[in-house]
Amino acid sequence: MSDSSPAAASASPACAPHRRALQRQTKRLATLPEAPWLHQEAARRLAAKLAPIRLQPKDWIDWSAFLGAGAELVQAQYPQAQRWVVEPSGELAQRSQAQLAQNAQRDWRKLWRREVPQAHVEPVPADAPWRRDGSDGAQMLWANMTLHASADLPGLMRRWYEHLAIDGFLMCSGLGPDTARELRAVYAALGWPLPTIDFIDMHDLGDELVQAGFADPVMDMERLTLTWETPEALLAELRTWGGNVAQGRFAGLRTPRWRARLLETLRERLMRPDGRLGLTVELVYGHAIKPTPRIKVEAEARVSLQDMKRMIRQGDKPG
Repeated sequence: MSDSSPAAASASPACAPHRRALQRQTKRLATLPEAPWLHQEAARRLAAKLAPIRLQPKDWIDWSAFLGAGAELVQAQYPQAQRWVVEPSGELAQRSQAQLAQNAQRDWRKLWRREVPQAHVEPVPADAPWRRDGSDGAQMLWANMTLHASADLPGLMRRWYEHLAIDGFLMCSGLGPDTARELRAVYAALGWPLPTIDFIDMHDLGDELVQAGFADPVMDMERLTLTWETPEALLAELRTWGGNVAQGRFAGLRTPRWRARLLETLRERLMRPDGRLGLTVELVYGHAIKPTPRIKVEAEARVSLQDMKRMIRQGDKPG
């Protein structure tokens, strides 16, 4: 039996996930019949934060669309906007492509014109379709439950930045550091390697967004307590969230005796007064804007034609 626990990622190199393990987990998650319940719930809560935003995107990028579970929620908010799908792996892209084809069949106009959208695989080339007609990017990038699922979160944020238009905005979320704290305590008490790596803190998320070039980051977090009737049910649901991708995790298979000990310890340590087993989940949300680039004037300043056109359109001046 493998060591099952939530997948995690952090900006700290020492706590970063093992890239190959993350790829294996991503491939497995692509076989799920639908996005995990927790991802759907996080999408609902992230979508509720769109209401105060005045900008109405013409194009938006659905990053890690299948597991992100936000398509219907965002399309309800922006029914006229064009959705572009990006997936972190070929397996997830196939899942999303099948869904896009089904949607096109329901829309006879797209079927007649054979305008079936494509699910793009990360990394996305510079000439991505949302840059058509000279556009410098999409007006929104939606990345639900992605912050804990990347081996290079700073690099991922830089790519998000590149695919957004000036004044476009990012909506992202992921698991926070209090997630599965009870499970980590169980593993520590038994002397086992921790079952997750460190999830990114809300304040660290803001710092990472600024480092990637974003402006006016707004972070938020909330804690949920989920409960299960049995430890078997708890572990089964955690497996839909991902698996242990931490550096230094136990490399081999666990024995039935090990699993029995884990189940018994979970019953002892996680049992609540109502007879159910409880586990904390922390959801971290981020929102930020891609600002107009500022050109610093020196003795000799070079400005690209694209940046100059952008400044003229927006009335900007070199700073």
